[in-house]
Amino acid sequence: MIELDVQKTLHSANGSMQLHVRFTLGRGQFGTLYGPSGAGKTSTLKILAGLMRPESGHITVNGSPWFDAKKGLQLPPQERSIGFVFQDYALFPHMTVLKNLMFALPKKADPAMVRRLVEIMGLEGLQTRKPAELSGGQQQRVAVARALVQRPEILLLDEPLAALDLETRLQLQDDLAKLHAEFGFTTLLISHDIGEIMKLSDRVFEIRDGNILREGSPQEIFLSKKMSGKFQFTGEVLGIERQEVVYIVTIRVQMQVVQVIAGESDIRALKVGDRVLVASKAFNPILYKI
Repeated sequence: MIELDVQKTLHSANGSMQLHVRFTLGRGQFGTLYGPSGAGKTSTLKILAGLMRPESGHITVNGSPWFDAKKGLQLPPQERSIGFVFQDYALFPHMTVLKNLMFALPKKADPAMVRRLVEIMGLEGLQTRKPAELSGGQQQRVAVARALVQRPEILLLDEPLAALDLETRLQLQDDLAKLHAEFGFTTLLISHDIGEIMKLSDRVFEIRDGNILREGSPQEIFLSKKMSGKFQFTGEVLGIERQEVVYIVTIRVQMQVVQVIAGESDIRALKVGDRVLVASKAFNPILYKI
């Protein structure tokens, strides 16, 4: 379990901001920090990882204190059981895939963990290649595997999939879900992709201007109405076309495109590019803007 309550003054080109973040994430849960750029999401991950020191507060992980301002305690990053995956991969360019993974393996640790991660992440045929010879998706697979070699208690993900194409991003989402379920670590993700958040997360922490505004399940955060029905999916509006008395809304759902019939009240607040949730109610698809 992560229990975090910290304060720090952050400085940027737009001036200073008081970061005061307080939340609890259960052991083995998948949490997401969601909010606009500059809200303090990455700083929160860095504070948890020990890469940035807060001015006050405390951090406790699975009952062990990692930071306590009153006691002057600041556990160094190398003593925190954390795997950190950055958006820019941060691989060693002069090392092969296998050497990147072996470098992260603790001394005297069983290399079977490396072999298992190579298998799960589909890296079998890439072990002798260097990062420059890999695609962006392949590099990110290596970065995730390297972060997990030490079997950390916590996995931190700073928008790791944002720069990837849709197909690769969807596959890596499946891989992350599989890894999370198999190894049981606690995960904290930064993401702006609502579909990704709803697919992966147990808890969402909405952060703005350095403060947690809301927290809850993805459904509680993103859906303004209670829904019933046998299916739900999220997508992006590609087009809205009027046909006589109804509207045809074209929606991209992962790698497919679907069309939904909607009334004028349903599309009044919609525009191309919006994220929507489609649900069934009495066999009729209905749209919710999210």
